[in-house]
Amino acid sequence: MKAFSRKGLLSVCLLMVVAIVAGCSGNKNEGSQVTDKNQPATSETANIENAYKDKYDTPVTITTVWGVDPELKFKNGETIENNVATQWAKDTLGIEIRSLWSVTDTNGAFATKMRLAMSSGQEMPDVVTIGDAQLAQDLIDSGMFREVGSLFDQYASDAWKQAVEIDNHVWDTYIRNGEKMGIPVLDYAYNHDYLLWIRHDWLEKLGLEAPKTLDELEIVMEAFKNNNPDGLAPDEVVPLSIGFKNSWNSWMADPSWVFGAYGTIPQQWNVGTDGKLEYGSINSGSKQALQKINEWFTKGYIPKEAALWDENKASEPAVAGKAGIIPGPYWMSGWPLSDTVKNVEGAVWKPIAIPTGPDGKAGRHGTHFTNGVVLINKDMKNPEALFTYQNYMFNNLANPEVGSEFDNGLFKGYDYDVDASGKVLHLDDIPGGYVNSIRYLLVRDGARIPDAQMKALLNLANGQEAKTKLELEVKNNYGAETPAAAKVLLEQDSISMKNMFTGPTTTTMKSKMDYLNKIESQAFNEIIYGEKSVDSFDQFVETWKSSGGDQITQEVNDWYDTVK
Repeated sequence: MKAFSRKGLLSVCLLMVVAIVAGCSGNKNEGSQVTDKNQPATSETANIENAYKDKYDTPVTITTVWGVDPELKFKNGETIENNVATQWAKDTLGIEIRSLWSVTDTNGAFATKMRLAMSSGQEMPDVVTIGDAQLAQDLIDSGMFREVGSLFDQYASDAWKQAVEIDNHVWDTYIRNGEKMGIPVLDYAYNHDYLLWIRHDWLEKLGLEAPKTLDELEIVMEAFKNNNPDGLAPDEVVPLSIGFKNSWNSWMADPSWVFGAYGTIPQQWNVGTDGKLEYGSINSGSKQALQKINEWFTKGYIPKEAALWDENKASEPAVAGKAGIIPGPYWMSGWPLSDTVKNVEGAVWKPIAIPTGPDGKAGRHGTHFTNGVVLINKDMKNPEALFTYQNYMFNNLANPEVGSEFDNGLFKGYDYDVDASGKVLHLDDIPGGYVNSIRYLLVRDGARIPDAQMKALLNLANGQEAKTKLELEVKNNYGAETPAAAKVLLEQDSISMKNMFTGPTTTTMKSKMDYLNKIESQAFNEIIYGEKSVDSFDQFVETWKSSGGDQITQEVNDWYDTVK
């Protein structure tokens, strides 16, 4: 199977499995509802020319811009500017989506073009979805986009509001002076929380139990390497396949969970014992974790090339049948691990819990429930129209009931089709080819309720027959072990540690963080590879703190005081 990007598997496999179907918000979503002219309003709200409607009799226009995924396909002569989704919006909602420009988003082309448009005074879109965190902050700080909290309170449907309320911290990144300046694009919960995937067939052949502690994990890794049940020579086996070329805290195959066994997660901001945020990489637990990883390197349990391997490279030994354990998300049995059996007959991967450290601690990096932000131009004439669009998404597309409008998919002949008997065709059998048409929508991925996917997976894990759209999607498109993995993941829900700093880049970060990241990577690699003793960690911490780290910590906590 093709190597996917961080979000590739989910965007291809789940497409539209999103939120809880709910009715429109009682007093906001009736077609005859008008804005209350007597209530206090911002100057922007006062500029709204049309009352909120479920469908506009006289079409309103929303302008936008697009960064087009190079993998996204079109059919029937369509483009991102004119396609089945833009026609649907006009026919169903009375909304015309007009594109100011589009660009194939390779090598940051969209961010570059957006910055150019911003700096050169070009027309800015009414609505834009931004995935690049720094670009989003820069656009918010440009003053070109408006406060959105009042609009959300007034116009968002109950279903949308309930989705956001699952974790109100999703707003934190986009707050300025107490005002919400961007609407978070919701994502599924736990998408990149970790567990361990282990070759269960190897365990069984060796008569071993799944390890629950780091000590037990070492026993298993030793057996996998030096008594391999498939007859592999020790130098052929990668007992634990990890890579940290890009990050110590990534989306797959990094060692952040080892740090979690000592009470911290690196390269993120965690809540310390004093209630303040601390940078996880300088916590004393990181020193213990580095010592442990160095021991594993010395014993040949992790790849010699780990410092040069990115996430996809670290998955290669697992797919080839030469790795015994790989850390990663609950969805990995669908990709890439489903390909292992093509290379090794009888290979079986099973999910197991994150092992505990010497003090009984366990930890994994947690997944934020967002995947970007929607910004609204301060000069947009009809900002309520965005809510007409997105309310429909949350109320109908999110998690459609059996027999409802989007029960089989978004657009017939694009992301789904049916045969003469009404049976849904396999994606490969769609006439003219499958198209991921959800990416044509104004807001990325349509609409997602963070806990909806996990609820569906737990239903399947507990033996419930797949009936809903969401349940059928995860059953048919994910690996067979995915429901079981979701259950394992949630049994350790309390160990999920999210990066608690989600604010804009601080002043000192802008000038110092690149350097601090560089010395951190160098210090960690030198310890793991035995080039310096573990005690060199203490000098790294001192240097980090005196080279801007202490000032950054103060700035981070100043921000944290405004949102905690």
